[in-house]
Amino acid sequence: MAQAAGFAPSTIHRIRKAFNLQPHRTETFKLSTDPLFVEKVRDVVGLYLSPPEHAMVLCVDEKSQIQALDRSQPLLPMRPGQIERRTHDYTRHGTLTLFAALDAATGAIIGRCYPRHRGREFLSFLREVGRNVPNDLDVHLIMDNYATHKTPAIRKWLGSRPRWHVHFTPTASSWVNLAERFFAEITEKQIRRGVHRSTEELETAIRAYIEGVNADPKPFRWTKSADDILAAIKRFCLKTLEVAAAQAEIARNSESGH
Repeated sequence: MAQAAGFAPSTIHRIRKAFNLQPHRTETFKLSTDPLFVEKVRDVVGLYLSPPEHAMVLCVDEKSQIQALDRSQPLLPMRPGQIERRTHDYTRHGTLTLFAALDAATGAIIGRCYPRHRGREFLSFLREVGRNVPNDLDVHLIMDNYATHKTPAIRKWLGSRPRWHVHFTPTASSWVNLAERFFAEITEKQIRRGVHRSTEELETAIRAYIEGVNADPKPFRWTKSADDILAAIKRFCLKTLEVAAAQAEIARNSESGH
C-alpha cells in the first residue's frame, strides 16, 4: 500500500492507527427490506422490555442440519500451557434439527430434536410447547417468517387457540429473536466441542445441555429500545448512501478521464 500510495510505510502505519483503519478485516451485513420492519421491531422489542401480564413470551426457532461429527483423530485435552486441540477434519454421522422455545422471562428452554424440519415436525413441537405452558397463561410466540412456520396446518392449529399470539420478526432480521442467542451458546459450548459418533449421541448431548440450562436458567436481558435500534439503523443507512454516492462520483470521474 505504501508503494502504491507513494508514502513511507511508517506514514501508512500512522494513518491507519490515527483513523483506526483495519484494511485486512471485513464484515458482512444485510438490511431488511420488510415493508413492516419498523412495526415488527417495535412489536417484538416491546414484548422484551414490557412483557404482558399473565402471559409467557416464548422465542421460537429451529437450528437445522446439526451434524453429528466424529474427529478423525482423538481430541487432545487442555493441559498447563496448552489449549484443547482437535483435528480440523471429521467424519459425518447424520444430521438433526433442534426446535427450541426460549422463555424470555426466565431463560428456560423447551427443546426437542427431529430428523427433519418440515411443517409436521414444527406442529409436533408446538404441541410439546403447549404441554409445558400453564393453561391459565396467554402464549406470545416470537418467530421468523420461515415457510415451515406458516403452513395451513400450523395456521389452523394456532387459529383454534385464542390464547396463542404470534409475533413475526422482520425478514432477514434473526438478531431480533433471542432464541438465536441460545443457539449461539449451545453451538459454541456443546455442538462444536463435542464428538458425536451418531445422531443418537448428538441428541443425548443436546438434551443434557438443555437440562443443565434449565437446572439454573438465566434470561438474556434485552437492553436496546426500539427507538435506539431504529436510530442506529438510520445512521447506518445514511452512511451507506454517502459511501454509494462517493463511489458513484469516483466512477464518473474515472470515465471522464479526470
